[in-house]
Amino acid sequence: MPEVETISQVEASKLVKDYKGSQFFTVTFVKRSDGAERTMNCRKGVVKDVSGEGHKYDPESKGLICVRDVQKKAYRMIALDTIKTIKMRGKTYKVSS
Repeated sequence: MPEVETISQVEASKLVKDYKGSQFFTVTFVKRSDGAERTMNCRKGVVKDVSGEGHKYDPESKGLICVRDVQKKAYRMIALDTIKTIKMRGKTYKVSS
């Protein structure tokens, strides 16, 4: 069983924001729209189906990060302040509340 490292909310946000490359990772977070907990397999840095138009708002100013949901094959936003767990690079991180 992989070791679980406990990190702070700030560290979790930084870990996801600073994640380079297009490797897969799994994140569990609480959706702001309805409060439901969601686990998503995703990637950053994907440019497939991008129109080049850009966002109509600044996701970073709202505490969001855009990722590609590999199961639904669509772009989704993750609320960085609601992350519960992250699995990346063979490690599991649990976010302390």
